[in-house]
Amino acid sequence: MQINPAYVESGVVLAVVMCVHMAVWNQHSWCIVALFIQAFYVQHKWDRLLRSGGAVFQFRPSANSGIVPASMVMPLLGLVLKEKCSASGNVYFERFSMVVTITGMMLALFLSLIALGITRPVPTNTCVIAGMAGSAILYTTKQTLTVSEVIEVLEVLLIFVYLSLIVLYLLPRSFTPGEALLIVGGISLIVNQLIKRSLNLAEVKGDPVNYFLPVIVVGSLLLGVFFALLFCFMESETWVSSLFFHMMTAVLGLGILMPWLSLFIGRHPLMWLLDFVTLNDRRLCLLGYWLFLAAVATCVVLHQNYQRQAGCKKHQASTIVRKYFHLIVVATFVPGLIYDRQLLHVASVGCLAVFLFLEYVRYFRILPFGQLLRQLLTLFLDERDSGPLILTHVYLLIGMSLPLWLFPGPCAPRGILPGAGGLVPYAGVLAVGVGDTVASIFGSTMGEIRWPGTKKTMEGTATSIFAQIIAVAMFLIFDGSINLNSTYSWIVGSISLVAMLEAYTSQIDNLLLPLYLFILLQL
Repeated sequence: MQINPAYVESGVVLAVVMCVHMAVWNQHSWCIVALFIQAFYVQHKWDRLLRSGGAVFQFRPSANSGIVPASMVMPLLGLVLKEKCSASGNVYFERFSMVVTITGMMLALFLSLIALGITRPVPTNTCVIAGMAGSAILYTTKQTLTVSEVIEVLEVLLIFVYLSLIVLYLLPRSFTPGEALLIVGGISLIVNQLIKRSLNLAEVKGDPVNYFLPVIVVGSLLLGVFFALLFCFMESETWVSSLFFHMMTAVLGLGILMPWLSLFIGRHPLMWLLDFVTLNDRRLCLLGYWLFLAAVATCVVLHQNYQRQAGCKKHQASTIVRKYFHLIVVATFVPGLIYDRQLLHVASVGCLAVFLFLEYVRYFRILPFGQLLRQLLTLFLDERDSGPLILTHVYLLIGMSLPLWLFPGPCAPRGILPGAGGLVPYAGVLAVGVGDTVASIFGSTMGEIRWPGTKKTMEGTATSIFAQIIAVAMFLIFDGSINLNSTYSWIVGSISLVAMLEAYTSQIDNLLLPLYLFILLQL
């Protein structure tokens, strides 16, 4: 009997939802369960649309729609963060976490309604289930949010609608519906929060480090959308267009983003960054070490391209070679997490800005390096890079950094974190850097018994869990801020659930796995 991997994937997500609700149960919990049920039904409508070519936009092929795992991320994330903020007495961020939960449910419900609207014949049963879930979400929204918070949710929804139309039109075959929900929904929330805080500068407070990411995300979005629309009407592979691209990038960075960022941190960003980096010798040593690893990664890319030129032109990097970069990123993040998380936060945001800029140069073929980057990076393409963008390395960086960017937050306790919470910043390293890497290497080289319905092997999953447990033991030795107490069984169970999700999901695991492990370790 052939097993549909989407069913097992949904079962793993349901197990995560139940684990969260065992620890946290409030008025939003029923809505999340209802959202899961309607997402499960709607996912099959989306899958049928993708197979028949009836979807409005072109989505990434060779993958299911991914509605179920993507729909649960933001609501569950808001739910666990609300519990943390409530325990710490931070009312402002407790209310914001509620907004995140409702926003995630609204975005998922909106995407479901799109699928139902374009499905023919109209699926009556699924429409009834979606209507019941929507009614529960709307009723809970009315009971728990203020008018201003409801307006904030609607603002994010409006931004999401416009960004989805732009991104899915300009970048066909780059995302599945679930990946679009996760990525565009997150960007929409960041854009809305940055605009809100820009209009209320008197209330801006907190660590200046936390403002770099939203400014970089919004700046990169503006740059990409502007030139994607512009180069629809003019040739990008000329020196005039390339010069205009570099000039506009400089104007955006120095004339808009720098002053915008200075409003939040209270001084010129470059001067603040200089003082921040040179605060002590440890930071300079870390930066030197990271530059060395960046040089090593560059050498790997050049060496693989040299082998392609010397041999077959159709040579592609193997799975093991691609995982070299996972190991390099692990070697980058672990010392930063142990010794200086603020520096790692700023460095990862800066690296994200560089990656996005280089991808724009490659995608638009900007002279003089656009064609060179296209030749270098196509060697490392896999089946998930089926659209015009090459995002594998960007997803890897984001997946490793997301737990760090989300934590420590204003609701985190000071000092040593009790229980599994001490491992929360390491969620990306564990799920992607260690787990996914070991599963791919051992599964492709020694795996023989495959999970039903997938190409993944049981040996790969087992070694992935074992390697993550060893990594936890190593972190416990070298990082004094971790105190697991008696939560070992919960940690092993969380790692095992995420490993099973890795085995059965067809979505971008570099994004999904760290977020789900982050959610579980917060409990």
